Amino acid sequence: MILITGGAGYIGSHTNKMLSQKGYKTIVFDNLERGHLDFVKWGEFFKGDLRNIEDIEEVFRQYSFKAVIHFAAYAYVGESVENPDMYYENNVLGTLNLLKVMKKYKVQNIIFSSSCATYGIPQKIPITENTPQVPINPYGKSKLFSENMIKDFAESFGLKYVILRYFNAAGADLEGEVGELHHPETHLIPLAIYSALGKIDRLQVLGRDYPTKDGTCIRDYIHVFDLADAHIKSLEYLLGGGSSEVFNVGIGTGFSVQEVIEAVNKVTAKKVNYEYSSRRPGDPPMLVASKEKISKVLKWQPRFTHIEQIIQSAYNWHVKNS
Repeated sequence: MILITGGAGYIGSHTNKMLSQKGYKTIVFDNLERGHLDFVKWGEFFKGDLRNIEDIEEVFRQYSFKAVIHFAAYAYVGESVENPDMYYENNVLGTLNLLKVMKKYKVQNIIFSSSCATYGIPQKIPITENTPQVPINPYGKSKLFSENMIKDFAESFGLKYVILRYFNAAGADLEGEVGELHHPETHLIPLAIYSALGKIDRLQVLGRDYPTKDGTCIRDYIHVFDLADAHIKSLEYLLGGGSSEVFNVGIGTGFSVQEVIEAVNKVTAKKVNYEYSSRRPGDPPMLVASKEKISKVLKWQPRFTHIEQIIQSAYNWHVKNS
């Protein structure tokens, strides 16, 4: 049995589907504050909140787990700047509570959903796992604190971990069963698609004065299918006796906001209406992964390496569910 915290969310639901397809039994633990019950189409559901340690105790009393895949977290950079207390309470305290219960019940495998936000503004691109972690926003700090707690618990009771530092998750399930649905939505690709479909008046491009080729931020977009696959490979690695590791998860190529908008125009054969506005606090100019380590150790390779492929899957899901 595998416990998936935050399994009713975007990445968690895609990973749950892939786990189920591979024959794993899963329990989705989610408070549904930002997840969706109709995304829990596989395994069993347990409603609980990581901030309430009694909820975690209860699910561990009811089931025996081989491993935990820990997605549950707030994940908005801007919101974290405005409300850091929310991020430290939910992301850090929630992770601490989970680790305490894992220790009590001797569950010794965890795959943790971390972030490239832990790197802050890197001095070199591409970013490797050895790039200094100097986060510039509370979201990134909350993920780094959680990473460090996991490493400390590993020293304390033999916990084994894989920490996955995501770059920008995007795209949707190719069969259209789950997709990207946030309230509010802050991610570029769905917002650009909303503009193309006329669901919003215009997309706000946050900053055009970054030191990049066209003045807009550059990000490494990874299809959620490939991200889910990285979790499965991490799980199998740990269950097969692998030692604790940290991996970046990205495709190794960066696309600017302007390039994404042009790709959405091409894929949808519609027009993204947009306007430039001021930078968002806490945004680095460029984040692009080195995937060398994860490719070597886990034999992981992204299937979706073109931005148009990623956008097409997202567009198909949004059209189907509009």
